[in-house]
Amino acid sequence: MATLLWIIAVVLVVAGVLAILRRQLLWGIVLIVVGLLVGPGGVSVFV
Repeated sequence: MATLLWIIAVVLVVAGVLAILRRQLLWGIVLIVVGLLVGPGGVSVFV
């Protein structure tokens, strides 16, 4: 389960960075924050 959460978190953070690069700043920040909250390495919403 931790591996799955880690993979989801990485995908969300990468998508957030790509959104920022495409000049969608707010959406990119939201994706990065959600990715950090989901990730097991730090604060996790599910654990």
